[in-house]
Amino acid sequence: STAEAAALERELLEDYRFGRQQLAELCGHASAVAVTKVFPLAALSRKQRTVLVVCGPEQNGAVGLVCARHLRMFEYEPTIFYPMRSPDPLHQDLTTQCEKMDIPFLSYLPAEVQLINDAYGLVVDAMLGPGAAPGDVGGPCTRALATLKLLSIPLVSLDIPSGWDAETGSDSEDGLRPDVLVSLAAPKRCAGRFSGRHHFVAGRFVPDDVRRKFALRLPGYTGTDCVVAL
Repeated sequence: STAEAAALERELLEDYRFGRQQLAELCGHASAVAVTKVFPLAALSRKQRTVLVVCGPEQNGAVGLVCARHLRMFEYEPTIFYPMRSPDPLHQDLTTQCEKMDIPFLSYLPAEVQLINDAYGLVVDAMLGPGAAPGDVGGPCTRALATLKLLSIPLVSLDIPSGWDAETGSDSEDGLRPDVLVSLAAPKRCAGRFSGRHHFVAGRFVPDDVRRKFALRLPGYTGTDCVVAL
């Protein structure tokens, strides 16, 4: 549940002394790895290697910025759309890292859907995490959701599909229908309604004591993998 996810995060931050940037790094790296599992570089054309990463101003957006950086390291060609830049130092640091690595930032998202379909091979949705609604974040995210909903290229959502209710899975008219879902730490309740092709969990950093405390029944990871397919 949303409350359990918040309590789990507090446990990691306060008791285990994880840092917010550390958690964003772990989740963002694992999210990028999940993308490589579904869209392996060797099987993609040059155009299909282009990835549009759409980031919001909350924690999910920070994870998206890290994901974009690692996709660049994995030799994909990410571009970031980040319409509402957060003043949070964490977001500012992650943004600087992407800028210094010459990852381009879009100044606006084209309203013409076909332009996006033609320019990119896939989209990573890192706009809204649990507890965030389009109306809470602002107009640019609401407009971006309306555009992304109409795309024909594959969509990867981080943690929950933007526009969904994290508890019930009921979605607004602008709720997305991703092909791939990457659940961070553990699947949220709404993931029960996910009907896309691939569902991954990125939670290998969660200590065993925390897993037991929150009764997380997660599948086993293979070898050194940081994500596991459900």
